Amino acid sequence: MRRTSNPAEAVTLAQPDHDTLALAGALTFATAAHAFAEARRALAAGTQTQLDLGGLTRADSAGLACVLALAAAASRAGRHIRVVHWPEGLRSLAAVCDVETLLDTPAAAA
Repeated sequence: MRRTSNPAEAVTLAQPDHDTLALAGALTFATAAHAFAEARRALAAGTQTQLDLGGLTRADSAGLACVLALAAAASRAGRHIRVVHWPEGLRSLAAVCDVETLLDTPAAAA
């Protein structure tokens, strides 16, 4: 995987509270693998029950795959991660791919 030094093509992780892991930046083909590895480590070491996507500025299908993989990893560990604050584009992509119900998106309730 090519790592980019362009700040516009980066994703950061934060833990605003004990219950939430927040992603911010661009969750794309260029950043998804690294973001997945870092987020998986953070989730394994913590007790978070929410994955907050509100800080994402861009996301593509690799970003959606990253979110799905994080939810699956949590599930295999016996935890449920609720995904909150979906960017509209990523929520639409999840709906088109028919995976929104796997991730508790607002679109699933509509």
